[in-house]
Amino acid sequence: MKSLCVLCVLCGLGLSASALDREAFTFTKYDLEVRLEPEQSRLGARGKITLRNDSAQPQKIAVLQISSSLDWRSIRVDGKSVQYVSQPYTSDIDHTAALSEAIVTLPTEVKPKDSVELEIAYEGTIPLDATRLTQIGVPEDIAKHTSWDQISPSFTAVRGVGYVAWYPIATESADFSDGNSMFQVVDRWKARESASEFNAKISMSRETGEPPPVLVCAPAGNRINEEISRAQAVTAECSWGRLGAVTPTFVMANYIDQSKPPFLLFSLPRHEAGATTYSNALAPATKFVTDWFGQPTAQIAITDLADPHAAPFESGTLLLTSMAVEDSKLAEINLTHELVHAAFSSPRPWIHEGLAHFAEAVYREKQSGRQAALLLLGIHRAAFLGPEKDAAASAQKNSGQPLATTFDEIYYRSKAAFVWWMLRDMAGEFALKQAIHNYRPADDNDPKYVEQLLSASAKRDLGWFFDDWVYHDRGLPDFHVQSVHPWKSEKGIQIVTVTIENLGNAGAEVPFTVRFAGGEITRRLEIRAKSSATTRLEVPGLPTEVLVNDGSVPESDLTNNVFRVTGQ
Repeated sequence: MKSLCVLCVLCGLGLSASALDREAFTFTKYDLEVRLEPEQSRLGARGKITLRNDSAQPQKIAVLQISSSLDWRSIRVDGKSVQYVSQPYTSDIDHTAALSEAIVTLPTEVKPKDSVELEIAYEGTIPLDATRLTQIGVPEDIAKHTSWDQISPSFTAVRGVGYVAWYPIATESADFSDGNSMFQVVDRWKARESASEFNAKISMSRETGEPPPVLVCAPAGNRINEEISRAQAVTAECSWGRLGAVTPTFVMANYIDQSKPPFLLFSLPRHEAGATTYSNALAPATKFVTDWFGQPTAQIAITDLADPHAAPFESGTLLLTSMAVEDSKLAEINLTHELVHAAFSSPRPWIHEGLAHFAEAVYREKQSGRQAALLLLGIHRAAFLGPEKDAAASAQKNSGQPLATTFDEIYYRSKAAFVWWMLRDMAGEFALKQAIHNYRPADDNDPKYVEQLLSASAKRDLGWFFDDWVYHDRGLPDFHVQSVHPWKSEKGIQIVTVTIENLGNAGAEVPFTVRFAGGEITRRLEIRAKSSATTRLEVPGLPTEVLVNDGSVPESDLTNNVFRVTGQ
């Protein structure tokens, strides 16, 4: 009868499920208590959430969504039950490819910018489920390496929005088979919730005679063992003051604790040797990060994944990755990334996350040379090349993702890493370090704040570069050597004049190399969008080849970068 009454109300308001404004409200605060029952793969939650109406219209209907494997038990406002209709809602934002959606009729309309607090309760199971990937043709064994979230007796790891909706959200449907739909929906959610507060107390009861598992949901979370009658509760209290790009995540297993606070390290049995590589990497990685970003002060946690082939995942300063294999170089790179977050923070994802990925490349250069670092950056280039080409093909000018405002992981991680690498090449390592050390998150109230810091330390105008790469998405450059003219001066000195053209819509300072019998010379040239630049240089012998771009500048076409000098 309750559902029928609410359905009548919805019909009376002229609403249908498809016409609902699911993104009208921003979830500004979570305060949840979560109970885990691993033997049954169960999760039960209750608590309070605060919703703010960020639409332009008063709202009487709110939408709450959780994983389709969970069920709503109650929704209350001011201590009184409210009417709601629960329905399935297809969306790949959850690993089951569906959500359990509650369409809630609020007691009174919520005006724009006003808030309402809801008391909620829900429960159900979170089994291993790769449905959203297998239904688009991904083989099940491969899909499970990506979609590894689960609550189970031996191992529990659950990521939040974009993986498992274990806490309430509200988004439009996301579809992996529809271009970038999935990522666009997640990005909008993260942008809306970036300043939201999330508090969770997660606990599990166990018999006192059993070995205590380790429960982690944030490195700084307090892990507590509480005696309750004849049972014992393992509890983790976790809080994120600002969600930013963080995805609330928890993990629990019978871990072996190899921590050296503030570095927390948890490995599974028989993975101790792999974990030791992280312990050994701590000192050199810390030294490197301190030089660039200052002394790490926040706690970081590295936790083992049960599946040795599982894709790693990061949330804040918590990294989930398999330690099944000993890989000292990978351990150093992973630690470097997390230690950057422990030493340096920014409210802007392209700075906060981009610098961490940039640091990985710089550390790889320190380990194995520039070419190894460029190979690592090449993986990032492959990640955003497709979206950039799609944006370039769009009828809308500058339809891509400006770094200054994006919450798209592909951009604020991969493209941002390249931007910081190019800035180091342009401004110099000393100037970039100085700008980083002078950075203050509280002062970053203007998108041009970083540009001003770096321009001051480098004593160089970098506004054109930031305009193309940070404030707008102009796409990518496309360099080719237009002409090469070798000649001899009156004194018999071999000189070569090189003209390089940029066919793309973004400018950059790009390296080029002149090769000749017995050697090569590399120089740099600033080439703005849709323009060319000419330079000349002395060479010891006749040039045989000119190569533009060593891979340090991402461009749309790398097949036209070599000019072979003939007819000399």
